[in-house]
Amino acid sequence: MARTFGRNTRPELKNYPENIVARLYDSRKRILVTGGAGFVGSHLIDRLLEQGHEILCVDNLFTGAKRNIEHLHNHARLEFMRHDVCLPLYVEVDEIYNLACPASPIHYQHDPVQTTKTSVHGAINMLGLAKRVKAKIFQASTSEVYGDPSVHPQPEEYWGNVNPIGPRSCYDEGKRCAETLFFDYHRQHHLEIKVARIFNTYGPRMHPADGRVVSNFIVQALKGEPITIYGDGSQTRSFCYVDDLVDGFIRLMDTGPEVTGPINLGNPVEFTMIELAELVLEQTGSRSPLIRLPLPADDPKQRKPDITKAQTILGWQPKVPLAEGLKSTIDFFANRDR
Repeated sequence: MARTFGRNTRPELKNYPENIVARLYDSRKRILVTGGAGFVGSHLIDRLLEQGHEILCVDNLFTGAKRNIEHLHNHARLEFMRHDVCLPLYVEVDEIYNLACPASPIHYQHDPVQTTKTSVHGAINMLGLAKRVKAKIFQASTSEVYGDPSVHPQPEEYWGNVNPIGPRSCYDEGKRCAETLFFDYHRQHHLEIKVARIFNTYGPRMHPADGRVVSNFIVQALKGEPITIYGDGSQTRSFCYVDDLVDGFIRLMDTGPEVTGPINLGNPVEFTMIELAELVLEQTGSRSPLIRLPLPADDPKQRKPDITKAQTILGWQPKVPLAEGLKSTIDFFANRDR
């Protein structure tokens, strides 16, 4: 018997539109990742391709880099598009991961107006796209929505302590507004949304000049330059390895429509800046001295996620300890230009 393709031949599905029937037979999704050539985005694309999906990577390459995805050159299921999310995008996709936005202080303070536009206009454009194609959409939010927190550790119910007119406000308030837009689209248009609040993340493919503490310390140590400690070094951060973060992304995206977030994704183990510097010096074998500079404006003194929701709802918690994750990150920077 000849097989018929592209037509509904199953009587129990006769009332379904043809495009819906086709998708019932195929678990492969077409997934849009904005900011896909960035540090986190490129790792997410790796994982999604491993799962067999088709990926549309969209990036304007302001902080992302093609070298982050060059190992995927000519991959049959990856398409790259250079595009700024501040402009509308008309594509057909099943899911959207919205990661597009400079995420380090040096980069997001370089053009603060554009940073706010990327968070707000980018969210509007991606939500509009999701509404049109009825796609599930994920927002990469940030622990910066908590500002310099007066509650420790930070649960999702905490509304934050954010300076709305400071030098970091373009990012902090931009991401807070993006969350507002996501939940308003959810309430008003019944869009299926997922919002993750990302805490400090590190790993291979970090930008060497992004100004983040892990990359700063590693680059300075490898070059034998003084390691810069801001303030007295007693301020704390919790560091999540990028593979763990990506696992959290996918677990959140795979939940049912009743789970919207926001959900904290990060490592709850705290380290002071002094402890991190000493660990980097130990692993690199560097003799770099420590120097101290004034603490930047609005820099939070403590940052630690309460991950109870991630544990109970997603069955997720980070697995990679800092010492282990630093080894692969140091190897990346040591061999980056070879």
